[in-house]
Amino acid sequence: MRKHYRDQDFINKVGNKIIEIRKEKKLTQEYLVEQTGFELKQIGRIERGETNTNISHIAKIAEALRVNPKDLLDF
Repeated sequence: MRKHYRDQDFINKVGNKIIEIRKEKKLTQEYLVEQTGFELKQIGRIERGETNTNISHIAKIAEALRVNPKDLLDF
């Protein structure tokens, strides 16, 4: 059986970067909910590094924050 790969440090860094950019732009998690259609709990889990989110979600969050997706990976 194959074990799933999970880099918790990387997941945490992405979440922290989302928080950093969101706060720099003075945006709330609720704003991200409105712009992405994701649930508030899901945004919170992504920001706290509790979930290994997918690339499509990263792209949607970047769009909502009006940044390039690569900016969420620049840490």
